[in-house]
Amino acid sequence: MNLTHIRLLVDNYKECFLFYRDTLGFEVSWGDKESNYADFTGIGGAKLGLFERKQMVAAIGTEYVPLVENQDNSALIFKVDSVEDTYEKMKDKLEFITKPHEQVDWMLKVAHFRDPAGNLIEIYENL
Repeated sequence: MNLTHIRLLVDNYKECFLFYRDTLGFEVSWGDKESNYADFTGIGGAKLGLFERKQMVAAIGTEYVPLVENQDNSALIFKVDSVEDTYEKMKDKLEFITKPHEQVDWMLKVAHFRDPAGNLIEIYENL
């Protein structure tokens, strides 16, 4: 098997599309803010896909149920050259959950934020 996509299923597709394209600066390889599905490239070896959750539910034949707020069950992890520099560039565009800090046991420096659908995102650099 070869991982080709990570697909986020979101209830607020347009807002998430604009976040990944405009705030994070990811390149769109397919779709637009109205298409309810989009792929982004330039994120390592895999593509990041966004898909309106209602359409995925219909595609697999289950009933749409609104998500309830709970603890995170997944996270997107992005390596950056400098967590501090990335934080400084992005802190006015989005709200960080954590400021840059060292996770000594992990041998990483990290910072965290969420996309508009609530997906947890971590940026990191090796110590």
